[in-house]
Amino acid sequence: MSPSTPSSSAATEKASTSDSSSQPSSIMSVCSNMIGAVASHFVPTVAAESKDKEEEGEEEEEEEEEEEEEDPEDAAPAIREECAQSKCSKYKHHFDHCEERVRSGKGDKNEDCVEEFFHLLHCVDECATPKVFSKLV
Repeated sequence: MSPSTPSSSAATEKASTSDSSSQPSSIMSVCSNMIGAVASHFVPTVAAESKDKEEEGEEEEEEEEEEEEEDPEDAAPAIREECAQSKCSKYKHHFDHCEERVRSGKGDKNEDCVEEFFHLLHCVDECATPKVFSKLV
């Protein structure tokens, strides 16, 4: 009977091994199901709505109409350029002269014409602002 005892103990070991290997997978599935159930209470589920073909056709027509509309051209750059050439011409001349000096290397080593540029922009802004706002109304 001793030979039968080892085989019965081996059968018991196999049974306990198979139970332990199936147990973690069942625990995992139970945990997964519980987590899914809890999450469904806190996180809403959104389903995509199906669109009717009529709605899709209307949307395509609206998109085509939107594409056909052109944006009005911005008048500000033209107005600013006009101001730079007319009322602010002396500031533009000083800035252009400074630029030539810097590019040719005749100016100071650290000269950058920022001051002249700011004077030009200030003058252009003063001149162009009322004209641009009158075009907006």
